[in-house]
Amino acid sequence: MGIGSGETQLTKIAVDAMGGDYAPHEVIKGAVEASREFGNLEIVLVGPRETIEKELRQYPTDGLKITTISAEEVVAMDEDPVRAIRRKPNSSIVVGINLVKNREAQAFVSGGSTGAVAAASLLILGRQKRIARPALGAMFESPKGPAMLLDVGANADCKPQNLLQFAQMGSAYMHRIHGIENPRVGLLSSGEESTKGNKLTRTAHLLLAKSSLNFIGNVEGRDIPVGAAAVVVTDGFTGNVVIKLAEGLAAMLSEFLKNSHSGSSLLKDKRLLNHTAGAMLLGVDGNVIITHGKSDSAMIKYSIQLAGRMIEQKVTEAIASAVA
Repeated sequence: MGIGSGETQLTKIAVDAMGGDYAPHEVIKGAVEASREFGNLEIVLVGPRETIEKELRQYPTDGLKITTISAEEVVAMDEDPVRAIRRKPNSSIVVGINLVKNREAQAFVSGGSTGAVAAASLLILGRQKRIARPALGAMFESPKGPAMLLDVGANADCKPQNLLQFAQMGSAYMHRIHGIENPRVGLLSSGEESTKGNKLTRTAHLLLAKSSLNFIGNVEGRDIPVGAAAVVVTDGFTGNVVIKLAEGLAAMLSEFLKNSHSGSSLLKDKRLLNHTAGAMLLGVDGNVIITHGKSDSAMIKYSIQLAGRMIEQKVTEAIASAVA
């Protein structure tokens, strides 16, 4: 049975109440909406207790499975990530990650500093066995279905072996979460030919071609939104540039289309413009989702639902098997 199907066994998800530009209001609103819709989820809001309880009083919460854990410190977006998590052990990010570490929650969702969440996850949860570097995976919608791009920011500098592991992790995720058998894997490069690209992509191409993955070869940036591959791998620097470009294009298209009839229907569908509500941190020893910093309540609710799906479908276990 799936998330929200009425199972009696509860899945506990910790949510950073202070993470994101619109926290705590939109985060708590999204958590309340998720609790109403997905009855088998218990949501643990992490942050300053007084602030959380004040926000919760705005909603009818009788019967909802929402609890709070006090964390009186907040990591700001402009703080050095590693220094912040070491200096602020009572921050919502550190406390939330520790809940996963101590098995008091099965996943953590945050719209806070990407660097701080990633650093805390690495330092507290650690990497899964045989994973050299965890990666951030972001989703695109395409006419052929969902596609994952990774890495989108966790690793600016990569080795060819890292890209192979990114592909293995992404394939395991797409199989478990989206039910895609033997996902098509593409390597982001400057041309389709195997000789195109820099030293990293040319060497990674050789490794991917020798692997058991369904590797289709190099793909170009224009191939991502049309769904040429279900998994597209690249280094974190390039992936972050791609994802930020996609966000800019989405904003531009929104401005162009919002006053037209056809544009209105596209915006309501959100398949074209809303490429992702955040990113999954794959390869750490726990389920972590970093939502977009500008997430509204709908995106928070979606991220909580996705965290439940990752737990239900045993994504971390699938990744461990994929890189064995």
